[in-house]
Amino acid sequence: MQETATDYIIVGHGIAGSLLGYFLEREGASCLYIDSPQQIGSTQVAAGIINPITGRRFVKSWRVDSLLPTAQELYRQLEKELGISFYHQRALIRTLFNRGDENNWQARMLDDAYAQYFQAEVQLGQIEHCTKPAFSYLEVAHTAQVSIGKLCDSLKRMHKAEGTLIETAFDHDQLEMGPEGVQYGQYQANRIVFCEGWRSRFNPWFNHLPFGGNKGEVLLIRLPEAKLERMFKHRIFIVPFEDDLYWVGSTSDNNFTDDSPTANGRTYLYDRLTEVLDTPFEVVKHRAAVRPTVKDRRPYLGTHPLHSQLVLFNGLGTKGASLAPFWAKHLSDHLTHGTALDAEVDISRFVE
Repeated sequence: MQETATDYIIVGHGIAGSLLGYFLEREGASCLYIDSPQQIGSTQVAAGIINPITGRRFVKSWRVDSLLPTAQELYRQLEKELGISFYHQRALIRTLFNRGDENNWQARMLDDAYAQYFQAEVQLGQIEHCTKPAFSYLEVAHTAQVSIGKLCDSLKRMHKAEGTLIETAFDHDQLEMGPEGVQYGQYQANRIVFCEGWRSRFNPWFNHLPFGGNKGEVLLIRLPEAKLERMFKHRIFIVPFEDDLYWVGSTSDNNFTDDSPTANGRTYLYDRLTEVLDTPFEVVKHRAAVRPTVKDRRPYLGTHPLHSQLVLFNGLGTKGASLAPFWAKHLSDHLTHGTALDAEVDISRFVE
């Protein structure tokens, strides 16, 4: 068997692995991707919502001022390079349930650090014609929806055509380490980067980290009379998606036993839809996936404490669309130029 040499083996072709590979290849490195087509990842199910303001107290997301410009620049560039459209700037309309919510929002609008993220005049568009009236509304600015499944599928087709994608489940027991790098079957690499999502909890070299997982279920629905262009949040999100469908989600389950959709999850989402919608809808698909979650809600980047050939990129959680571009570039710079990792994301923060 003839050996094949590459600079990096990247395990996983979700948003983390595909964007890290993009930046590494842009630096002139060669990458081999290993990804199982049988395993459903959160990338395939996520709506890809970019939302700078979260929670009932309307708090800015962590590092959002740096994350959003990087994400927009990269996604626009990839649209040009790949010849596809997957990045959609969409306003987000949120319902306010009471006077307390309205007071919290108005206080944020007076804070200069938040001013750019709120629209003073809310434009509901078609939302007011297909939903039941709420107490009040706010409009979040600098929001977007990224069809990350479409993006990753396009990159996957390109890598497959180039012969750099191996579609199979990765077997950790087959990985061999040596002084010059790693060997996996016929493939030899200087380094291997694990971008396995929630399944990294089963990785024998990185399972000492406090990995978690959160199962989310979503519906894809048709709203024949809606024609929504904005994203809408009323306990759940209703987001214009692909093929004239709308993404509805999601549930949250930390005590899951598998990654399959459940009757309870479907019922919960269906009931929330009937509470808010004032127009007929049709459920087309019911999906589920597990998001990678971490103890301190910060990404995991870094090398194994004993084996520098082994690298981890994980923990993007529910905000992968906004986090992945910035931190993929950050890790690529670390691997190719030796720049220091940010202490907040370096996995060495968990080494005692």
